[in-house]
Amino acid sequence: MHRYRRSVLYIGVFGAFALSSGAAWSLQGPPIIAVEQPAGGRTLIQWDPGEVRCGGMVVTGQPIRRPWNQMGWIGSQAPRTLTLHFAIDASGRPVSLSHETPGYMPFAEDVAPALAASRFAPGEPRDGCTITFTLRSTPLAQAAVPELVSYTLQPLSGVLPEEGWKRIREAGGTCLQDPQPQPLERHFPDFATIPATPGVRDWSMVRYDLDAAGKPRALAILTGTGNRALDAAALKAIRESRFTKGARTGCLYPYWRGAAKLPAPDMPEAIRATKVEGGTCPDEHGWAVPPQLRYPQAYRRRSIEGWAVVRYDVAPWGETGNWKVVVAQPSDDFGTQAVAMIRAARLPTNGAGYTGCVDRVRFVMGPERTPSPGGEGASTDPQS
Repeated sequence: MHRYRRSVLYIGVFGAFALSSGAAWSLQGPPIIAVEQPAGGRTLIQWDPGEVRCGGMVVTGQPIRRPWNQMGWIGSQAPRTLTLHFAIDASGRPVSLSHETPGYMPFAEDVAPALAASRFAPGEPRDGCTITFTLRSTPLAQAAVPELVSYTLQPLSGVLPEEGWKRIREAGGTCLQDPQPQPLERHFPDFATIPATPGVRDWSMVRYDLDAAGKPRALAILTGTGNRALDAAALKAIRESRFTKGARTGCLYPYWRGAAKLPAPDMPEAIRATKVEGGTCPDEHGWAVPPQLRYPQAYRRRSIEGWAVVRYDVAPWGETGNWKVVVAQPSDDFGTQAVAMIRAARLPTNGAGYTGCVDRVRFVMGPERTPSPGGEGASTDPQS
């Protein structure tokens, strides 16, 4: 009786290895697609989540995570909506994410990962869920300051232009006007003691004034992701900091905490035992050209793990073909990445080729790195 293949590929952010090979890996982001540039220059691009429906019923997120803001130019013919299909497991986690319209859409690489990091109320599993995200494009000179600040903490499309920083400074009172006060004693939270949110980079923007001696006062959280422990630690760090003399108002400073690892959903035993009846693929084989192990960049940013089961055939000269994703979790993006890896690989030449090969590809994050001094929480203003 034919037995299914047992080789499993493991991919990690800080290292990778394969049980059947020792291939190195690299990270590559999606291609940048140029679109029409309006006369006003680059705009702030946001994706706003719409209503969630499962089987015709409205379901409330707890919460629905918004995709990271981006910058770019949106042409008149560019798609303005993106619909995702998914299920919700008993824990309230979105799983089995798939795109209603497959293919690359500009500025949308974080939409599916943001949904994967969202949560719903636990209870009975739900199937047939949909959500539509709508694109919003705003000139930098008119964008909301908290949205511009949010972009600086994850600048997916390059550094914020001076026009955006000008907007932030104008809303920040006298503190952000030149010459800006300089820190004499900058304090940081102990980030390792602050609980991180799985799949979400938390951040807290502190607004404060300075008295004549350079001591912070009137501290408040202007905006952020709602991590209460980070909010409290951020206020404490600013309160203990000291700056050059001179009374100022409307100072701003962000602290952020990297996302905690969001483990992949469990792989059911039935999936582990997937095999192709009548297949001729050997249980074990080497690689003439090993798979190049690449972690999906958009999910790496959010520390989201995943897996995929891929079926394929092999030609006598070692080339793979007839690829099919049997199942992928938590998103079909992991299946797409797994197919791309196996498609570029080659097996040793053989007499008649193989049919019914099955690989289980696991995308695994490495251990969390210790924040470097000034790393989490360092200002992102290029002029400060």
